[in-house]
Amino acid sequence: MASEEQLALSGLIKSVHQQLRDSAKGTPADQVWREHLQNKDLLRRYAEAMHTLATRYWDKTMEVSCKKDNSRIEWVVNSCREYFFRSRLLNFFREKDDKVMKALDENFNYQHHPYEISRVRLLDVGSCYNPFSEFADFEVTAIDIAPAHESVKYCDFLEVPLGQSLTTDPTSSSIDSLPLGYFDAVAFCLLLEYMPSSDQRLLCCQKAYDVLKPEGILLVITPDSRHQGANAKLMKNWRFTLGLMGFTRIKIEKLEHVTCMVFRKSIFKEVSERWCRIHKEDYMTAVLNIPQDFNNDTMSNADDVQGEHVEKSVEDMVEIREMFGGLPFVDDEMN
Repeated sequence: MASEEQLALSGLIKSVHQQLRDSAKGTPADQVWREHLQNKDLLRRYAEAMHTLATRYWDKTMEVSCKKDNSRIEWVVNSCREYFFRSRLLNFFREKDDKVMKALDENFNYQHHPYEISRVRLLDVGSCYNPFSEFADFEVTAIDIAPAHESVKYCDFLEVPLGQSLTTDPTSSSIDSLPLGYFDAVAFCLLLEYMPSSDQRLLCCQKAYDVLKPEGILLVITPDSRHQGANAKLMKNWRFTLGLMGFTRIKIEKLEHVTCMVFRKSIFKEVSERWCRIHKEDYMTAVLNIPQDFNNDTMSNADDVQGEHVEKSVEDMVEIREMFGGLPFVDDEMN
């Protein structure tokens, strides 16, 4: 049973997200976002709410229920370790990419070099309190528009310029620019639903692509309390949209209240573009919509886009605190 504090804090989070989306229906989303960044009191309360929910309730719940391995933090860490240190997925998709490129060009010949790292360079966007800092095999750059811990730097990922180096003053609490092709991994943990428009979510993903090394990975965790497959078309459209950017989805895992995905920055953009050409369906467009975009009066339109009608259920209304449990369903997309 959720406590009154949990309900109040999670209610604040959801109301902020909903207010941003509602405001963006009548005002340009960029303007809505800029005005949001000026509301320092709301940003502070939002950050405090997220920090309290994560450390006082979510993480404690995982420990008590023995589901810590299924938390968003453990999922990101384990996915990175599996990909970079055990290398099974990395090597599998290298071989798969080579086969596709040879099919496109019979003269294709490429010599791969080992992807050797001792620590994963992770950019944690919307970090809040830098939960990945406790892992010794990670070198974390933690950023947020409302940091809740001194180790997290202020940075608006939508606006920060990209350059040749990581620009930050050690005495400063903010980051001035992020480097191109620098990070091994970028984490979006419950980030994209914060953005009030598809265009802003697209920009976030494009910037993640730009700051990643070739073969680096984007890890996305998004709320999804419906039954397995209810948002399948929406997630497939995400795969299509990110494929046009040059990402290949290499893993999708459905937990009880979230969908977790890993996208790989392809060495050869032709590979992901080819997947898009082959698998494009009539409903697919280059947008990043989330289920919450279709609430209330737009739900009927969402059903048309998805090609199926899914009734709202009690699960759709569960509190944010419940988003981090459940047994996983794994689909490594190896066919």
